[in-house]
Amino acid sequence: MGGILPAKTIANMFESGAITATRTPDEDQIQPASLDLRLGATAWRVRASFLPGPGTHVEDRLEKLILHEIDLSKGAVLETGCVYIVKLQEGLDLPPELSATTNPKSSTGRIDVFTRVIADEGRAFDSITAGYKGPLYAEISPRTFPVLVREGSRLSQIRFREGDARISDTDLMEIHRDQTLVSGGDEVIGGGVQLSIDLQGGGSGSLIGYRAKRHTGVIDVDKKDAQDPLDFWEPIYNRGDASLILDPNEFYILVSQEAVHVPPLYAAEMVPFDPLVGEFRVHYAGFFDPGFGHATVGGSGSRAVLEVRSHEVPFLVEHGQTVGRLVYETMQEQPDTLYGDGIGSNYQGQALKLSKHFKAVSFT
Repeated sequence: MGGILPAKTIANMFESGAITATRTPDEDQIQPASLDLRLGATAWRVRASFLPGPGTHVEDRLEKLILHEIDLSKGAVLETGCVYIVKLQEGLDLPPELSATTNPKSSTGRIDVFTRVIADEGRAFDSITAGYKGPLYAEISPRTFPVLVREGSRLSQIRFREGDARISDTDLMEIHRDQTLVSGGDEVIGGGVQLSIDLQGGGSGSLIGYRAKRHTGVIDVDKKDAQDPLDFWEPIYNRGDASLILDPNEFYILVSQEAVHVPPLYAAEMVPFDPLVGEFRVHYAGFFDPGFGHATVGGSGSRAVLEVRSHEVPFLVEHGQTVGRLVYETMQEQPDTLYGDGIGSNYQGQALKLSKHFKAVSFT
């Protein structure tokens, strides 16, 4: 049966050898519909990003691009503006019917660490062809904050699928009528469930987002509740007109107007709405696992946090402007444990929220 593979099937893939690893899986590494990927022991700073292309392995490209080798066994700081390649602890030996996609974890995107996965002979980032056999590598480029990583740090996730699991707009509309996939906005379905931006918050004077500061300290990617948000972020408030000018090359944390719901038999991923609608990009990080926003596991009313960066010119965004869409896929079967169901899920029931690395502070 086609669809996205659930956690117990992913666990069996370690036993069958479809997923290989230099170490046994971490206790919390497997999510309801995805697997966290762990960094290996060595990072290489490289001159440029690359794709190996047909007939070429990642290591072949690395030989010509390496500037410096970094030992991650005791931790190391990755600097902003640099590109690093790290071989992951996990590799694949997929059967011919299974393909995979990867994505930054939510916490990775919220600190503006540009991360994607490369496979041997790959023609595209974050895309693993059916039947792939070989190693996986992470490309990491911190954009705003320097980050401390170490062997075993988890910045990316992988999701496995059999066949075409994507749900058509017609079926999605029926699911929405039955189970309410989004609420609180325009509830438009077309190429997925469209999401818009919330710049009203609780009204005039209320918090609507955060803008990243420059020249900050280091963020340890493995430490929760460790940093004071005021050292890294400037709060943004509704000043009465429910709009915001995005400055070029600045990084913002904003939130969707709609509350998102991913029912137990489905998974979702946010993708670009249309690159022609504006001079900005939402850095879509992480998958939405089954159970995100599901009322029975404490997620009723969970919003989608948006990691936003303008391009070359200042750009005005307004409340209710469409910025992305959620593409839903069907699960092969319902996971035994849903997102938020006692598995340490950091963002269940969220509204506007920074990454797990920051202490909870009330901005007024």
